[in-house]
Amino acid sequence: MDSQTAVVNQTAADASTAGKLKPNSLGVLGILFFVLSAQAPLTGIAGAVPISVALGNGPGTPAAYVAAGVITLLFAVGFVAMGRHVVDAGAFYVYIGKGLGRHVGTGSAGIALFAYCSVQAAMYGLYGATVSSLLAQHTSLNPPWWLCVLVTMVIVQVLGASGIEMGARVLAVFVLAEFSILSAFAFVTFFKGGGPEGLAVAQSFSPGAAVKGAPGVALMFAVASMIGFEATAIYGEEAREPRRTVPRATYLAVALVTGFFAFASWMLVSSYGASKAAAAAGKALASGDSTGFVFSPIAAQFGSWVNDVLPVLLATSLFAGILAFHNSANRYLFSLSREGLLPRKLSAINRRHSPGVAGLVQTAIAVVLVVPFAAAGKDPVLTLFSWGSGVAVLAIMLLYFLTSASVIVFFRRERLDTRPWNTLIAPVLGAVGIAGAIWLILENFTTLIGGDSATALWLELTVPAVLVLSVVAARLKRGKAAVSG
Repeated sequence: MDSQTAVVNQTAADASTAGKLKPNSLGVLGILFFVLSAQAPLTGIAGAVPISVALGNGPGTPAAYVAAGVITLLFAVGFVAMGRHVVDAGAFYVYIGKGLGRHVGTGSAGIALFAYCSVQAAMYGLYGATVSSLLAQHTSLNPPWWLCVLVTMVIVQVLGASGIEMGARVLAVFVLAEFSILSAFAFVTFFKGGGPEGLAVAQSFSPGAAVKGAPGVALMFAVASMIGFEATAIYGEEAREPRRTVPRATYLAVALVTGFFAFASWMLVSSYGASKAAAAAGKALASGDSTGFVFSPIAAQFGSWVNDVLPVLLATSLFAGILAFHNSANRYLFSLSREGLLPRKLSAINRRHSPGVAGLVQTAIAVVLVVPFAAAGKDPVLTLFSWGSGVAVLAIMLLYFLTSASVIVFFRRERLDTRPWNTLIAPVLGAVGIAGAIWLILENFTTLIGGDSATALWLELTVPAVLVLSVVAARLKRGKAAVSG
């Protein structure tokens, strides 16, 4: 009887989760690792900080990260309030649809997919170039960047289909490795009293330092480094006690990322000296290898072995980000399919309760985005990475703004939460800050993509184009469904 009862119970459990993502799979730390992986800490530090210091507000770059963290935290207050009442793998588009209507929500779904697939393709570009260089340097192999990318796509697909717990374990290893070495450098530098000019607190965090030079450029890159924390809500269906786990993971992610980027960039500036940091960053940019601005002081602190380890960690940082965005994008495809906005086959769940078909489609999208750049012989960093990153940042910031507006409208109408700070004041302040960030991104978009103004304009126009096309496609699909019904 016991064995029969166990079989019946297991069958009932399987039936209850059929067509659903695996519940109770992730705790706060599991979700946090997915978020931190999407933000690729080493990639953010090595890629963004040298540009911010050289072209932005110089030693005041750490203040830009604090400002970006405040804006993101204000947004997160309303985001978390909405998440207590709406739990769905679609996150953004579901939240926006609840407040601003189905059509705007559907359009935002297209933007979210576009953003996540674009940033993943961008990471593939830099990853391919990095891994190809490492193989050429340390082995007799000299593969083209795109071959490294195609092989990695297979690995990502396998890990994505292996269940959310497997992905969390892989990401935990990579994230801890890159966090550890950057944090160790920052703390050692801090406790040594900084560099040749001390800790330079005023030069990095005073109001005067924050607005020096071109603060818009620094803030733009700081905001870009924060992107990815919203993935906490995407994993709500797979979280343990999502109404408690997701808010904790969200606030912890924002606080940790803000503190990490501000502290690490401050110690980098301090290691050179506040008066010399901008010139050092400019020299690194001119050399064609901006990572030298970050890698050199770490090597000086810990030894030359760092120069061999950090490029490898940069590759694993990018891989972690690629896997995290793969999981985010395939859950969007799954959610849209479940809502009837995409073919039903995309909501199929494999035996590990992962969106298997959606994962395959997401990988196919990545191939479609990457292959044209390879076929055209384009530089994967100067084109694929720069362009993909640029449009992804713009698209996700638009989603942040629409979500803040939706939170305000939703709670004014539904009255499910009447706390003024959580449902009105913080979302309004967040929306204002995000609107300012969007303006700065548009003003400095040519710098962000590293291209010309004509290319920048075409890339900017892709975001509203995706919004309009998504709305039109959804209305046509619903019209056909109504006729056939």
